[in-house]
Amino acid sequence: MSTRRTVSLVTLGCARNEVDSEELAARMEDAGWDLTESADGADVVVVNTCGFIDAAKKDSIDTLLAAHDSGAKVVAAGCMAERYGAELAEALPEADAVISFDDYGAIGARLDDVIEGRRREAHVPRDRRKLLPISPVDRDAAAVSIPGHGQDDLPEGVAPATGPRVLRRRLGGGPVAPLKLASGCDRRCTFCAIPAFRGAYVSRQPAEVLEEARWLAGHDVRELVLVSENSTSYGKDLGDLRALEKLLPELADVEGIERVRVSYLQPAETRPGLIEVIASTPGVAPYFDLSFQHASGPVLRSMRRFGDRERFLELLEQVRSLAPDAGVRSNFIVGFPGESEEDFEELVAFLSAARLDAIGVFGYSDEDGTEAATFDGKVDHDEVARRVEELSALSDELTAQRAEDRIGSEIHVLLEDKTPEGFEGRAEHQAPEVDGTVLVRGEGLALGEIVAARVVASDGVDLVAELP
Repeated sequence: MSTRRTVSLVTLGCARNEVDSEELAARMEDAGWDLTESADGADVVVVNTCGFIDAAKKDSIDTLLAAHDSGAKVVAAGCMAERYGAELAEALPEADAVISFDDYGAIGARLDDVIEGRRREAHVPRDRRKLLPISPVDRDAAAVSIPGHGQDDLPEGVAPATGPRVLRRRLGGGPVAPLKLASGCDRRCTFCAIPAFRGAYVSRQPAEVLEEARWLAGHDVRELVLVSENSTSYGKDLGDLRALEKLLPELADVEGIERVRVSYLQPAETRPGLIEVIASTPGVAPYFDLSFQHASGPVLRSMRRFGDRERFLELLEQVRSLAPDAGVRSNFIVGFPGESEEDFEELVAFLSAARLDAIGVFGYSDEDGTEAATFDGKVDHDEVARRVEELSALSDELTAQRAEDRIGSEIHVLLEDKTPEGFEGRAEHQAPEVDGTVLVRGEGLALGEIVAARVVASDGVDLVAELP
């Protein structure tokens, strides 16, 4: 009998990468590999890299080097590996293999190659948007390898015995899990390289999403976080622009699922009907992760995006007219080429009026292959740093005030961790890892349940609540 080999899987980056890793984990186990949490003693370490911004790429490189130092064979997978391919392999000989998304279906064979010393040439990167028809409704998802969309036959115990078998293995416990709606993006934001290596927009079929939701519920998940590069585009390639509005109530009705949260909404595509469904459907968190990126009209046009301060405030008013206590978060880029002091002040004015619960601030930097990297009018690096510091300080002040405004209100908290002070969890307006937490004080509580509690204090974006 052959000895099963061991593999450690390290995931970097966003929740979409988490889903991709759990698909890879299922494929590796199906191919006869045993997963181990630690790189120490593993035959192979697979690093699911992030290639979004410079800091993420540096983290990916550092993690690959650390894996090499463990003595294991090292495989680079994920976005950075897909984006740079042979260039990364040449620059990083410590990696025994650099694989593409197209290798995921044969990951067991790729790991065998590494163990047995069969060196494969890394792929030459290509624009994955060109692998599918331009028209969304003409796309056939099965024709292209798309991580995180897996449906396959697996051995008993990996997925349900009846119906479509979910190609996924949970790598972490807890009552919350990401669920991928779609992959890729058809937008052409001038600062973003993601569409070129993630490909054109492809929605998963509603039946597949629902089956995976039921599978996750069977693995003790209570909150689903729907992820994609752009959730508001869901269904356009299926011929139904209202597909997400129809899917959300069905997901909320899945037995065992108590909360459904949608991430990454494009303001330009956030329709009134979708706002109403998110704001008013029982079991769907009234939570709006809106990708504003800026509030100056001229800067947004240069980014090739929609909107300005007035329009964004109108959108927030639509949300709060239906759900006054809705959670809203967004990210912003400062120092974009051509951003004047007046543009920056327009962004400051928007944030001061918007009453957002969570704000991410990023300084602009050129990204390989993006249109913005060729733009004139680059803002001095020191000035970018100054604007980041100023806006970050303002954001901390504004989000702390927003949290303080919630004192006295009743919230519903999903309990995720036990601490000496009580139970830590998240309310409906808080997404995992990015939006703060709630400390709940009380007796008779259990992990994984959602409890009603009253907010009694705040600390920055974090809240303290007590049972009524």
